[in-house]
Amino acid sequence: MTAEQNSTPDTTIDRYVVVGNPVSHSRSPAIHAAFSRQTGEAVQYERLEAPLDAFADTVRRFLAEGGHGFNVTTPFKLEAYDLADRLTPRAEAAGAVNTMWIEDGLIHGDNTDGIGLVRDIQDNLDVLLEGRRILLLGAGGAAMGAMLPLIECRPARIVVANRTAQKASDMVEQFVEAADQYNVELWAGGLDALGALSDDEGCDVIINASASSLQGELPPVPDHLLGEGVLAYDMMYGAKPTVFLAYAAKCGATTSDGLGMLVEQAAEAFYNWRGVRPNTTPVLAELRAALQAEAAR
Repeated sequence: MTAEQNSTPDTTIDRYVVVGNPVSHSRSPAIHAAFSRQTGEAVQYERLEAPLDAFADTVRRFLAEGGHGFNVTTPFKLEAYDLADRLTPRAEAAGAVNTMWIEDGLIHGDNTDGIGLVRDIQDNLDVLLEGRRILLLGAGGAAMGAMLPLIECRPARIVVANRTAQKASDMVEQFVEAADQYNVELWAGGLDALGALSDDEGCDVIINASASSLQGELPPVPDHLLGEGVLAYDMMYGAKPTVFLAYAAKCGATTSDGLGMLVEQAAEAFYNWRGVRPNTTPVLAELRAALQAEAAR
């Protein structure tokens, strides 16, 4: 077989990629390879780094060359939203897209981050959100993607706290109609206002959707909100606990990072593409073991 023949894509395998810049760190290829082995779906999944000024051209070329769909990571989720011909309701609510595919000649866009978060908390951690009091830290893209799926779980209340209170208020305003539909109380304010929450007004679940963990900073959550019986969840993950999770554990809270969210959002993307829902439990266990091995080095 010639080198040219070797480089020809296998047309019997459907091609998918994760598009970002940078993208070399992405664990998505390993996750989707595991899903493919488990389900028997003929899927090839790779990384594709797009120039910062050429996201649309890069993915259109990939699709023209036979690509079936792709995931989108930083910093292209807003551009992906603009690129889509059709958006799912949760993508519209999030204002960002992380999963795309071709259907009926149109580019469809979804946001699976929020449903990935909800499934990790409810299915993997066994914490039902209905009737719970949720504190959501941050009002950026990660928080936006989480809001509608969280509201659809019918919690009693969602408090959104952000360094800039006005940004939190602006975000919450976009979800008032959905909150009314599911009878969910919404409140927004600055991080500095959290100290005014009494024990009776406390939280059952605290989700860190801010950039604080990326920066190695501790969000100013008062100690009395982080006691026993509280789930402290950080969307970030790594070989070691984030600063927020380490502090929450010292205060007596149950803690979890966002590795399960990563796997669950990928499973939802796989379902969008293939119509098959993989079993995430063994894949999450495999990734967790890999992280623990990294931490031990």
